[in-house]
Amino acid sequence: MSSNRAMIGIFSLVFVFFLTLILFAYIAMQSIQGDSITKVNDSSKSIAVVEVSGVIMTSKKTIELLHRAEKDKKIKAIIIRVNSPGGAVAPVQEVYDEILRINKKVPIYASFATVAASGGYYIGSAARKIYANRGTLTGSIGVIMQFLNLSELYKLAKVSPETIKAGKYKDIGQPNRAMTKEEKALMNSMIGKVHQQFKNDILAMRKEKLKKSIDQVAQGQIFSGQEAYELGLVDKLSSLWNAAREIHKELKLEGEFQGVKFIKEKKKFFLMELADHLESAVTKFLSFSAVSDGPVLMFK
Repeated sequence: MSSNRAMIGIFSLVFVFFLTLILFAYIAMQSIQGDSITKVNDSSKSIAVVEVSGVIMTSKKTIELLHRAEKDKKIKAIIIRVNSPGGAVAPVQEVYDEILRINKKVPIYASFATVAASGGYYIGSAARKIYANRGTLTGSIGVIMQFLNLSELYKLAKVSPETIKAGKYKDIGQPNRAMTKEEKALMNSMIGKVHQQFKNDILAMRKEKLKKSIDQVAQGQIFSGQEAYELGLVDKLSSLWNAAREIHKELKLEGEFQGVKFIKEKKKFFLMELADHLESAVTKFLSFSAVSDGPVLMFK
């Protein structure tokens, strides 16, 4: 009886292993077929689209896609398609700088989708022209850093956290105490300087286009696409597809407009993709975790 159970267990394991191999083979074939289909369909397209979606916590993916578009000799223009409420300061500035560099060789335009606010707008402002939908949420030009003061909650719970530090300001923003006036002044000064970087980078590309002073439009207000157009924060109200048609005509590209080529990440096996998603989730969690060394400076 026990030997029969053992045989059944072995056959079950072999069957599961066989199904797993079939699944991986299917995913591999889909990946290969997907890549070949993309190459055939996109061979005649001369305008690339690089998408920036969600909260921006890293610049790696976006810059890699921009580099792929830049190196493709058939690509004559790039549209950065922004659908983001913003993100961490450093990666946003890295993408901005890379757009400026590539823009000297391959013209880059921006198209705003549902939302292109704060860091999302920052990235778009590096382009030579910005297109937005009438109802796009954009603007929100400002910087924010959030802290939690849980000292009263700790007292209620009869918890007494202790901090050991080296450096007078090392524990600024820790949840076990309120910040002093000196510490708040220090943080306000730092954030003010980053805010000025934001405004300076917008002015570098849009100084002559703004209808009001940068200080009037850069106080964190959110605008509709229509309002942003009237203020000179965007250049034209248009969908992605109409923007691409206009760019094709403006640059006098050869042949008829054939649509756009979306530059995507290369497909991976299921387990590799799952690992990447897990790594991304952990990174985002740690970025916002209260137990980290400090909060993240954000354009959002």
